Amino acid sequence: MFEQYEKYTIRSWQPDDRQAAADVIQNALAEYGLGWEPDGADRDVLKIEEYYLARGGEFWVVEHEGEIIGTSAYYPDPHRGEKAVEIRKMYLSPKARGQGLGRHLLGELERSILTHGYHEIWIETASVLTAAVKLYEANGYQPATGVETARCDRVYIKYLQTCCVRA
Repeated sequence: MFEQYEKYTIRSWQPDDRQAAADVIQNALAEYGLGWEPDGADRDVLKIEEYYLARGGEFWVVEHEGEIIGTSAYYPDPHRGEKAVEIRKMYLSPKARGQGLGRHLLGELERSILTHGYHEIWIETASVLTAAVKLYEANGYQPATGVETARCDRVYIKYLQTCCVRA
């Protein structure tokens, strides 16, 4: 994955990105009063090769002027369904918010997920992340049950069809 969106570069994660990606996520969580859990819900960020790449998922970073300012990822989640994935770690630094980048990333994730043969997307989030909740709901994600992450209190699902992913 490599593409430009306005002034941002969206690309596949590389091992040298590990700490910068973790910092973006940790800082975003702290901004909303949510804890960083390197031995729990966030251990996947420190082991991207194991949790994402080895499982057939993807982890992307967003760069601006050489600085990583965002992340987005997904991995297959077979216990949710045969053709199911979970979108994870979709975070942007404050300076990158409010410019349509989150909506763009979500659309790109959906396109990639569909291209890889998956049709069911799950997303867990926290109510305090109001912009994320609005983004998911505005893009057809429906409330569901089955939250598995302690700091999350919402879970959404969306079924993809070839005709319905935005270009």
